[in-house]
Amino acid sequence: MKSSIATVSISGTLPEKLQAAAAAGFQGVEIFENDLTQFNGSAADIRAIAKDLNLEIIALQPFRDFEAMPEPFRSQNFYRARKKFELMHELGTRKLLICSNVSPHLINDKNRAAADLYELADIARQEGFDIGYEALAWGRYTADYGDAWDIVKQADHPNLGIILDSFHMFARGNTLDILRDEIPLDKITLVQVADAPALQMEVLHYSRHYRCFPGQGDLPVKEFVQCLRDKGYNDYLSHEIFNDEFRSSPAAEKAIDGIRSLIWLDEQTSKHADSDVDEGVTGVEFIEFALPENSDSNLLELLNAMGFSETHTHRSKNVTLMQQGDINLVLNREPSSQAHEHFETHGTSVCALAMKTHNLKRSFDRAKQYHCPSFMNQAGPGELNIPAIKAIGDSLIYLLDDQSKVRFYDVDFKPLTDQPDSGIGLKAIDHIGQTVAHTDFLSAAFFYKSLLEFDITPNQDLPDVYGLVVSRLAMSKNKKVRIPLNMTSTSHASARRFLDKTKGSGVQQIAFSCDDIFTAAAAIGSQFQLPIPDNYYLDLDARFALEPELLARMKQHNIMYDRNEQGEFFHCYTREANGVFFEILQREGDYQQYGEPNAHIRLAAQSRLYKETEQ
Repeated sequence: MKSSIATVSISGTLPEKLQAAAAAGFQGVEIFENDLTQFNGSAADIRAIAKDLNLEIIALQPFRDFEAMPEPFRSQNFYRARKKFELMHELGTRKLLICSNVSPHLINDKNRAAADLYELADIARQEGFDIGYEALAWGRYTADYGDAWDIVKQADHPNLGIILDSFHMFARGNTLDILRDEIPLDKITLVQVADAPALQMEVLHYSRHYRCFPGQGDLPVKEFVQCLRDKGYNDYLSHEIFNDEFRSSPAAEKAIDGIRSLIWLDEQTSKHADSDVDEGVTGVEFIEFALPENSDSNLLELLNAMGFSETHTHRSKNVTLMQQGDINLVLNREPSSQAHEHFETHGTSVCALAMKTHNLKRSFDRAKQYHCPSFMNQAGPGELNIPAIKAIGDSLIYLLDDQSKVRFYDVDFKPLTDQPDSGIGLKAIDHIGQTVAHTDFLSAAFFYKSLLEFDITPNQDLPDVYGLVVSRLAMSKNKKVRIPLNMTSTSHASARRFLDKTKGSGVQQIAFSCDDIFTAAAAIGSQFQLPIPDNYYLDLDARFALEPELLARMKQHNIMYDRNEQGEFFHCYTREANGVFFEILQREGDYQQYGEPNAHIRLAAQSRLYKETEQ
């Protein structure tokens, strides 16, 4: 199928929108008339710009409140339509989108509606145009696409067809039965695809503010496109997105998200879709920190307290390696590196994640397919040149072959003569929390969903003292890589503080698993722990009736607790170092959650400590 986007979907002036659409790889655009009327030039100018960008203008939209109107509105509407046809000639487009009438003057008469659309379609035929009729989900008398189809079918004109919009259909709870069983291909004038989160609200407000690209929400858009594909549809799929965050974000970034969503839809509905989940990401090989060149930081002191010591040094660069259990932390102080550029902007921070993949070639083929830029570091003679892709914010994701018998540090690093102690019992990376700007929340989740084939959970609200943090989990198919994504729209919540401190999205939390959290917490020491208030343990006793001795030990070491039918969960947190904090956790049984009932306690404790530090 061919790709298009309505100009209302992204920000900027009309020429900027066209340039962003073309750069992302779209083949067509729908011109939203507001964009055109705001443009300081002619429709012919826009036609020329689109032609230079190899964009087809597939439609002018929307034409509102047309059908079944009394006089004098009816005559005015036909005059208005003729003027739009003149505009379409100048634009060089052949299709006009008509949405169902919402006027209070509308006559509730399908026969009148069909007759008016027939008459307009006959005028369109003389001009060489087609018109499409769409059921707005809040249309006064035509709100379901089945009703719009009844009117189009009754009008029975070859230049009149139906506009199918996935949002309007599913927001009304429509099924695909009429599309599947009744609507022939030659009567589909245009298909628009939009997703949305599952929300209960007035449909007009829902439509104007919460639409998103397919794959970013909860509507069955994939089933919609599959139905079209099964019918043999092979024309344009066009985005029509109304979303406040999209309109406040750079047009180029959202256009890339849009083209990725259509690539994902095509992949999901293809008969040759690859369902081999074993070829995706299988684990985290290392986490890389960007540090200042000639000085240590609070981060190193905290890592040392958690039992990490430098075990290896790079053969040619100012880079060292810390290890414990199966955890590898790369500390990059190299002045001529991507890490140094990251440090210059964000300070001491996580600049890259390295993930293992079962099929390295396939992973990079997918990155190219989804328009994701790649990155290559400079490597010295005999050193590994680990390929990477651009990821969230300014960070990278390195990809390594998990079939290789050689670890990255076996080639590029040399072990230090004096090997440190084994640590405090930390075993592996359990999960990595990333905080993103609220305008990037959907994009970040879809990055993992599309490029890396992660599963994405629904949004979860975490109450912060100063607002609300919204979280969702991105998880690899084998469940070994877990990345909670967090964002907030408020100005003082913990997620916002991190973004302000680090000047952008990035890794804020790293969680390590262990078998004995009490030993680990005792080794870290209270000076590095996040202090938890006594009231939490009083409530914990009331909820779970824990043994007094166990409760006392938890309180002593600021350890929190949760349990469900599958098992138990113990966890504690460190204080922040340059905006990053660590979690130590112990899972018992088959507990697979993250201690979410305790999130508000952690957020409040972090806010309290932040205020004390600031004062």
